[in-house]
Amino acid sequence: MFSSLLNNSGGSRSQFIKMTKWRGCLYTDEENVHFAREDELNKGHDEGGEETTGPASMGFTAHSQDPEGYSQVHLQNAQGTLITTWEAGWNVTNAIQGIFVLGLPYAILHSGYSGLLLIILAAVCCCYTGKILIACLYEENEDGQLVRVRGTYEDIANACCRKLFPKLGGRVVNVTQVTELIMTCILYLVVSGNLLSHSFPALPLTEKTWSVIAFVGLLPCVFIKTLKIVSKLSLLCSLVHFVIIFVVITYCLTQIHRWSWSRLSLSVQFESFLVAVGVIIFSYTSQIFLPSLEGNMKNPGECRSMLNWTHFLACVFKTAFALAAFLTWGEETKEVITDNLPSSLQTLVNLCLLFKALLSYPLPFFAVTELLHGYIWPSHKSHWLAVILKSSLLLLTLLMALFVPHFALLMGLTGSITGAVVSFLLPSLFHLKLKWEKLMFLEKCADISMFILGILCCVAGLVCSVKGVLNST
Repeated sequence: MFSSLLNNSGGSRSQFIKMTKWRGCLYTDEENVHFAREDELNKGHDEGGEETTGPASMGFTAHSQDPEGYSQVHLQNAQGTLITTWEAGWNVTNAIQGIFVLGLPYAILHSGYSGLLLIILAAVCCCYTGKILIACLYEENEDGQLVRVRGTYEDIANACCRKLFPKLGGRVVNVTQVTELIMTCILYLVVSGNLLSHSFPALPLTEKTWSVIAFVGLLPCVFIKTLKIVSKLSLLCSLVHFVIIFVVITYCLTQIHRWSWSRLSLSVQFESFLVAVGVIIFSYTSQIFLPSLEGNMKNPGECRSMLNWTHFLACVFKTAFALAAFLTWGEETKEVITDNLPSSLQTLVNLCLLFKALLSYPLPFFAVTELLHGYIWPSHKSHWLAVILKSSLLLLTLLMALFVPHFALLMGLTGSITGAVVSFLLPSLFHLKLKWEKLMFLEKCADISMFILGILCCVAGLVCSVKGVLNST
């Protein structure tokens, strides 16, 4: 958290400002040659690359031969729930073009040229760990063809830990994912309340009251059944994000006469640099969604190229945004760059951010409800059970947003650990474990580097977050 770590300015900044700173064993049993989770899309690929199975989320597993004649009908119905490569890309864009972007100019203030380099390196690293995580879902069959034998992050963890702890790895991953996703949902509620409060200061309503009002707008999330709907919301969210970027950069270009490259520094303070590292790296993380997204794609073979162009565009937009904003305001750059804008533009951008927060909520909400539903009721696909679970989770996020003290600080503490673990530590560790004999020397070096980077990010984030918690007490 920038405010608690660098300024310790207290309540004048609000929770929104605070939270933009943080955030060789292989299964060989026949039962493990298909997807282990019914809420994931089961796909195999023949030599021509055609899909041979249907989504388990539809309540079945289709086979190449069906004596009762059901598979063809089920596959046709399943195709309507699959997402295109573009829709998957919008979901990834939604994840890696989040509210963290607003803190990038402030990160550049404290990291200088090294921050600009870090924006590029972070895009490369996060794109790489996303690819190796997807690779862990596949194994070669006897004919040398890649077949998707695992369906979820949990399945990958269980495959790696099968000899020692058959189920422990999956449970640890599930707990980590659920924690990260629930806290992300709560973040969007708190952010929405804060933005509404700042957009309408004349109204005598508290931030918590505004959070309740925002919660009412999220009630339709209970009835979202497929990732396809979430993808459309992610598209709208990305469009709103581009509007925000356009407004800020356009204003900065009108102030180009104020730009001075001498403001960029080569020397940085170590602690400030650690904060910048956390903001920049974790603004790119989407690994927690990737197994589900790839499994629900019509053309999963295009997932790697999708990761390439989404991360490349994110890198370009983030670099241009951070650099233009910092060159405009220099040492006056604030923790959230929208605070530097004139009041009229600030209100417009705050309202856009409000829509972005509300449109961002369904993606982590859908992911966590799918995880919990598959864990609690693995063999039941009752519509009403799903509605009850989603309603309960939606209410839980509201209650935690309203009543948990110092939630922003606790989120930073937890997020520093879970973010590094899910995005860097586990993908590299699992890839080394499952693919060691087939990896080239440079690939092994890359995976080990990602593992070390994950440890450093985890430790650095933990130290900074604990310091923020101590400073607030």
